[in-house]
Amino acid sequence: MKRWITKGLVLLAVSLPPAMNAPAENLWRSAGSEDSRLQRIRSFFRKRKCPAQRYAAEFVTAADRYRLDWRLLPSLALIESSGGKAFTNNNIFGWDSCRQRFSTVQAGIHTVAERLANSPLYQGKSIDDKLRVYNSKPHYRIAVKRVMQQLEFETAGL
Repeated sequence: MKRWITKGLVLLAVSLPPAMNAPAENLWRSAGSEDSRLQRIRSFFRKRKCPAQRYAAEFVTAADRYRLDWRLLPSLALIESSGGKAFTNNNIFGWDSCRQRFSTVQAGIHTVAERLANSPLYQGKSIDDKLRVYNSKPHYRIAVKRVMQQLEFETAGL
């Protein structure tokens, strides 16, 4: 009986969400079903009256394709462009200090996701380390991670 309880506890511990600073390769799997993430992103942006809610499917698709935490791209969009309220060049992430032009917002989402996953500057780094490269200001990393937590916990009941 003790052996069964111990195994049950181990399984429970494995199913808990990973730490916020874990490598991105381990985080993308913890988000649950695609439908849940899609609804959660839409709800999060809708509550804030953000146009980026229309790109929820692109955020999820890009996160899965490039094995990123599903909360990272929407959080960057909220910090950088107020969720699509203020941006130029179809660049809702402020990528390259807003100088980078994208053909569409969707193309920008996939380009930034690909670079966050595969560029030597970001590849294999934790979220903290990726954010330090993305914007070296000390408060930036804290702000993005706060939004990531809000996205996860405000929408958890959906």
